[in-house]
Formats: sequence, structure tokens, C-alpha cells
Amino acid sequence: MNNDGRQCKNDAANGKPGMGMPDFYPLIPAGGVGSRLWPISRGNRPKFLYDFLGSGRTMIQSTFDRLAAIAGPERVSVIAGVAHEDAIRAQLPELGACNLFTEPVGRDSTAAIALSVAILAKRHGSDIVVGSFAADHVIRDNQAFSDCVRQAVAAARAGYVVTIGIAATRPSTAFGYIRQGESLASSIPGAPSARRVKAFVEKPDAATAQAYLLTGEYRWNAGMFVMRADVLLDALRRLKPEIHRVVTALADVWDADDGGVARAEMMERLWPGVEKIAFDYALAEPLAAEGGVAMVPGGFGWDDIGDFNSVAALIPSADVRNNKIVGDAERVVCLDSAGNVVVPSSGRMVTLLGADDLVVVDTPDALLVAPRARSQEVKRMVAELTARGHGEIL
Repeated sequence: MNNDGRQCKNDAANGKPGMGMPDFYPLIPAGGVGSRLWPISRGNRPKFLYDFLGSGRTMIQSTFDRLAAIAGPERVSVIAGVAHEDAIRAQLPELGACNLFTEPVGRDSTAAIALSVAILAKRHGSDIVVGSFAADHVIRDNQAFSDCVRQAVAAARAGYVVTIGIAATRPSTAFGYIRQGESLASSIPGAPSARRVKAFVEKPDAATAQAYLLTGEYRWNAGMFVMRADVLLDALRRLKPEIHRVVTALADVWDADDGGVARAEMMERLWPGVEKIAFDYALAEPLAAEGGVAMVPGGFGWDDIGDFNSVAALIPSADVRNNKIVGDAERVVCLDSAGNVVVPSSGRMVTLLGADDLVVVDTPDALLVAPRARSQEVKRMVAELTARGHGEIL
């Protein structure tokens, strides 16, 4: 990007405060390939750039709309790979010119979030509250989401790193879990539902997930985090000092009035060597062990569309046999077939005869056929194609 540094520092300050939270700056990390949704989601066009639900807005557009309604569009930022910059700008013309942060290579969520927070703190002060919300989540009740975020911001102002815990509606093995502790309502005005987090738990097996649900103490971990910039950066300095050193140095030159020269040079030199580690492992888990993480329960209906079964659960059936079609239903004919998920994206007709409970994804250069029950394993096929040297279709 080639932005005027002074303008970047002033743009958001001149915007209108959103919903009485002038210190709140939402961030959208737009990373990951979504390999379980291959061959639709690929490295050059990942899942957040698609409208899987037929809503008329892609996943990143819907995420931007939801956060802009809370904080104002001028306060929303995105961090993504440089390869996706043009597509994101085309889909989000409302995004401020200075509010798309790009990385030449992905270094996982800790580095991406930390860099964004360091830049925003440099622009707007270290006491701002930043909320990180992934680009590929589906939220069904925007008002309930907004109310939840408001509580999370209140808890973040009190010094907690705050996560939003999703009600576990089934014993899923696809999500990590949050074990909630005692109520924090009496100590945090404005966050009556906040609870301390006892621990973050890895994706469990089916029996363990069922046991979690029976206790009533566990919620799904959706990877949403809200925190004051100074709290995050202080924790990073203590727990991951090398990442802190790099993001601080980058933030110092990010808005320099040199056409982005210093930024580009430093990113090329420092960024590829940054530790690649998820935010949960680097910061959330150790801070929870110290009592520094709070959770606000989210009852707004959530899904991260992790595979084609997830897509199917969110769209209506195309016929009485419960076939689900993502895209142009006129390009699909199902005869004596039930329970299939079909994605016709090649332009040709897709026909199923006597076929049940399959995923069929047809694109111009790749065709996927798999049992729906093995939707989570599509990632294995991507790994196999990589091993066989077929990177051109990934």
C-alpha cells in the first residue's frame, strides 16, 4: 500500500463514534485457506471471499457490515495476505484506505493480531479496545451479537482479555472449548454476563465432548477476542518478546511519510522470521492460567462454515429429499437421490442418479466427490494433492 502516513493517523479520529464506544476498533483477520471447502475455497480465493449462503454478501462483507454497524465503518480494519488485497478492496469499498494491513506471508493469528493492535495503538493511543473477529464466521442475530460485544468491551476496559463463548448445541469434535469459571458481574460494570475463564481446551473426542456438555461449564471457542491494546502488548512483551519486538518496530514505521518504503523493507526483512503460533496458544491459554481472561457468553447463533456439512446446515433444502445446492439450482438434477450437497461451479450440468449423502463439488479444473460423513477429511485430499505435486489447483 502507498498511503499518506499523516492521513492514516487522522482518518479514524475524524470519524463518528460508533454506538457510544468511541474507543472500540474492530479488526477482521482474513487468513487461512479453508481447505476443507476445497475445491471452492483455494489459496488464491479463500472462503471468506464467497457467498456460500446466497445472501448477496460474501462472508467478509457480512462481517464488515456487522462490525461497521457497531463501531462505524471508519473504525474497522482488516489484516490479510498481500495476495488478497485487490479482492478485499473490491469487495469492501467502504473500508478505509489506511485500514487494510497486509502481510507478505501468513504467520498465524498471534502475529497478525499483534501487528494490527500495535499499529492501531500507535495511531489512536494504547488505551483503545480492539476486537478481533474472523472474516469467515456466520452470525444469525446481529443485535444479540452487538449486545455481546458491548459487554466484552466493558470487560476489556477493566483489564481482561475477553473471549466470546458460543453455546455448545451438540458434542462437536470440530471446535475447541472454553471452561467458564465464576461470575465477574459484580466487579465489571456493563458486563453482567461476564465470567472468568478457567481454561481453554483442545478439540476433544466425541465422548469427552459429550461429558463437557453434561457439566454445563463449557462453551465453544470461536476465536473472538476483545482487549485493550496496552493489555495485549504488555502480555506479548512478557510472553512472546520477539514477536513484540517485531510488531513494535513495524508499527513505528507503518505510517511513515515515505510512501511505504520503510514499511516494505522492514516487512520483507523481519516478517518471514516471526514465530508462527495461534493466539490461543501464545496468549489466551497462559493468561487464562493467571486469571486474566474473561468470557462473555454469545447467544446469537454462530457457525464458522468449516466444511460442506456446515454449509448444508445453514441453507434450505432444494427439494423434498433434502438435497442442498450451493449456487445455481438450475444446473443440478437429482433423481432418486437424497441428502446430497451439490456445488455446481463449472458451468455444466451436474446430475445425480441413485446417490445419497454425498458432497459433489464441480469446478472447471477439479471435481470432488465424497461422503458427507467425511466432510472434515477434505483437508486430507488437499494434503494428498500437494504431495503429488498438484499445487496449481489448490
